[in-house]
Amino acid sequence: ASMPVSSSAAPGRNFGRVLIAYYSRTGNTRAVAEAIRSIVPGDLFELKTTHSYPAAYRPTTDQAKREQEENFRPTLAADVPDIDRYDTVFLGFPNWWSTMPMAFFTFLETHRLAGKTVVPFCTHEGSRLGASVDDIRRLCPQAKLLEGIALRGGEGGYAKTDAARTEVASWLRRL
Repeated sequence: ASMPVSSSAAPGRNFGRVLIAYYSRTGNTRAVAEAIRSIVPGDLFELKTTHSYPAAYRPTTDQAKREQEENFRPTLAADVPDIDRYDTVFLGFPNWWSTMPMAFFTFLETHRLAGKTVVPFCTHEGSRLGASVDDIRRLCPQAKLLEGIALRGGEGGYAKTDAARTEVASWLRRL
């Protein structure tokens, strides 16, 4: 007999073995990743590049724009040792110039995620998911893509608030 789930935050689906891969510069996206993990148990993996970004926001976005224009593929500092054992991969990132940081292009070209369920989440300053969903679909054509969520990050750090955690919980229930 299966145990009844007492938590009202329980997601509407069984995600199987879960990987929550995220990139976070200011901690906003990390906060969302941790909120997801508090509801959907899984392994957290933080994408880090071997090169760094400036501390200030504007120089970082300038560098991010150059990387995008050059179609640059940053080298990742670490990798997921056994991606095949996961059924669902959450992809979390700040929206930079209307898509994911280029580190995610490196990650998704290294791991094709065919046959897996892929769920995007992002923090943004107003552009929501932008073109990232199209980019994910192009990079993972054989994955099942679920509806993503976009939460405001920014200086106010809404993504780190209880209100954001409540929004994440209801999004996961809708999935």
